[in-house]
Amino acid sequence: MSEPAAPQTKGVEVQLLGTVDLGPELPGMEGRQLRMRMVTIEPGGVFGPVHDHRGRPGTVYVLQGAITDHRDGVATDYGPGLGWPEDHTTLHWLENRGSVPAVEISVDIVASD
Repeated sequence: MSEPAAPQTKGVEVQLLGTVDLGPELPGMEGRQLRMRMVTIEPGGVFGPVHDHRGRPGTVYVLQGAITDHRDGVATDYGPGLGWPEDHTTLHWLENRGSVPAVEISVDIVASD
């Protein structure tokens, strides 16, 4: 069975929780920051389209509900207390197939604004 095409983002709210400028903290990290966000995906919501994490490594932890991570033709469900890494090989999209909002905490390293 083939993986469905990733629809555009819908039903997603992203709240920035905090950032740390990594330049003064670690040699070679000038222009980069550690970022923490809370992402809420409503039932039927999608965090898409397909996107990668090259130059933006991170990790995700699910607080509430369930999130389906679509990558490499495989759909994997993550519920509360579980999460996944996002590295240079990650190419994916996310959806909430459940009946309650799914809430995740996402921490990643990004270019400073």
